[in-house]
Amino acid sequence: MSQEPGGPETSFEERLKAARGKQGLDSPPKPKGFDPDGKEVSPMGIGLRVGTELISAFVVAIAIGYGLDRLFGTKPILTAVFVLVGGAAGILNVWRVFAPKTG
Repeated sequence: MSQEPGGPETSFEERLKAARGKQGLDSPPKPKGFDPDGKEVSPMGIGLRVGTELISAFVVAIAIGYGLDRLFGTKPILTAVFVLVGGAAGILNVWRVFAPKTG
């Protein structure tokens, strides 16, 4: 008489273990990293990515603000506005890098 795991004759712990195994809750957690494949990423790589995200957002925003200022003849106004927008975009990009992944 062989009992199937999770059957009515087994103990609660065995049934719980079988149920968790079916749902994949007992599998080892994937390593935390920023690579979609689950590989570990070095701290140097993370630092370079964060720096690139911040600098690129600033450069693009300043270029847009400067171009619009030259187009409309409003020298410092739009550049200053887009510096703030670029800073916010850079911080948002860094937030997305470090935000916990859900789902």
